[in-house]
Amino acid sequence: MTLSERIRESRFLRFALVGGTGFFVNEAMLFVAIHFLRLGAYAGGIFAFLVTVTFTWWGNRMLTFRQQAAHHGIAMAEEWAKFVAANLIGFAVNYAVYVSLVTFAPAPFDSPYLALAFGTLAGLIFNFTLSKRFVFRAS
Repeated sequence: MTLSERIRESRFLRFALVGGTGFFVNEAMLFVAIHFLRLGAYAGGIFAFLVTVTFTWWGNRMLTFRQQAAHHGIAMAEEWAKFVAANLIGFAVNYAVYVSLVTFAPAPFDSPYLALAFGTLAGLIFNFTLSKRFVFRAS
């Protein structure tokens, strides 16, 4: 089975693909927050999350959970709110790893960019499980 076929057949791999793309969005938004908006590493992480969670909600509703996704205005807004709420748990895990590394880890692990990578990996399982069970479940 090719990688393309595996991704097509596996909801988790599609979720990880969207999340992996979201990682680059998150890194870019963190860079913007720190260097252009001057938010600092901690507030910049929150800013990056808000942009990225919207990006990944859209990607997951179009690719990972297409059949379960809402299709109209208010239902889509409710779905986005559920996605954000569900992913806040994954974000809490992500952000705890991020802050711990930025605050306590020796170089190079205290880099906000490397810390974000580790935090993102830690939050992946929480985000997938909660999205599958609470946001994009079949009615």
